[in-house]
Amino acid sequence: MRKLAYLFAFVVVAISATSFVTPASAQATRTWVSGVGDDANPCSRTAPCKTYAGAISKTATNGEINCLDPGGFGTLTITKSISVVCDYTEGGVLAALVNGFIINAPAGSIVTLKGQDIECVGTGLNGVNIIGVGVTVHLHKLQVRNCRGSPGSGVLVAPSSGTATVDIADSYLTDNLVGVEVKPTAAANANVTISRVIAASNTTGFRGNGTATTGTINVTVVDSVATGNVGAGINATGGTSPSVQMMLRRVSTVYNGTGINSSGATATIRFGETVVTGNATGTTATGTLSSYSTNFINGNTADGPNPGTIAPK
Repeated sequence: MRKLAYLFAFVVVAISATSFVTPASAQATRTWVSGVGDDANPCSRTAPCKTYAGAISKTATNGEINCLDPGGFGTLTITKSISVVCDYTEGGVLAALVNGFIINAPAGSIVTLKGQDIECVGTGLNGVNIIGVGVTVHLHKLQVRNCRGSPGSGVLVAPSSGTATVDIADSYLTDNLVGVEVKPTAAANANVTISRVIAASNTTGFRGNGTATTGTINVTVVDSVATGNVGAGINATGGTSPSVQMMLRRVSTVYNGTGINSSGATATIRFGETVVTGNATGTTATGTLSSYSTNFINGNTADGPNPGTIAPK
């Protein structure tokens, strides 16, 4: 009888302990999605999920979602530090009338997207919409196209407070209203680095836009191409922001409406080792446009005004 009592007590304690296990404790550090997966699965490698939305709830903060094989994995809102990585296969996202990825994580969060193919089918709002406060975002090997809803950016960096730090590399942004738009709101700041990125056949290629923030905007574009954009390949637009700074190095801005445009008193573009050719207008400026004397500005229908010259230190 005493043994039965001990056994009963042990079972009660065990049941009580399991009742306090939170759903978060069941989250995995690495989860998987597959074109033939099921969101009812645990998102393991042998039982993958079907969508990013299904996988993220089963992935721990600072964890990683991987693609097991090609598939259309749906749009995703990210509210924590996480990586979504599809190195060796296609991570497909269709984003008609919506954003492909919304990054709205707490300050201090780190988010990585790699190997994503985002198709907005002409009506999508943005391929990647970064609205989190004080987040760090790494975007690598993205293809984003046909985002022509409102505002219609391949990548929109629009934090509402704090400072967003965004790195974009090895990506291809085509047929959007804007390839990359950096447009913080309120008093937010943004520091954005763009390297080895092609912005082609958009309305505007790369733009730093200070019309909606009292913070500062810094955009550096390196080893990149803006081509076939209806408006400007490179544009800095001043406004509310006290400072919109763009630095270009080894950039080709070709076959656009305007190669480089600095607009507004608070807008500054500095550039070196840059090719500006084949545009309807090479350069235009109501803001500051400064050349390091290592550029090639010719072969445009109108080359535009000579930018101010600065010597590198």
